[in-house]
Amino acid sequence: MKLTTKSTNGTSFHDVTFEASINQLIGIFGEPTIQDNTGRDKCNFDWNLQTFNGDVFTVYDWKEYRKLEMDEIIKWHIGAFSQSISLTAKEAVMNAL
Repeated sequence: MKLTTKSTNGTSFHDVTFEASINQLIGIFGEPTIQDNTGRDKCNFDWNLQTFNGDVFTVYDWKEYRKLEMDEIIKWHIGAFSQSISLTAKEAVMNAL
């Protein structure tokens, strides 16, 4: 998996999550596509990614509504065009962790 410039518009949550810290994800993905760690929005961090097959997905925190600590373990959501892509993405993330 890698960061992507492909559009992720239309991806959605298919009940696939995992737990990790922000620093762990930065180590895997690099800097987030979007970051505003203030807690004022529904999402503080968001990565736009693609699988090795080229399927796009997003990884994001959801409704934490607080500033997150960089080494804190939190629940991350995966957004994709289907549940099968979400599950493939989760498997790749878990293998990288």
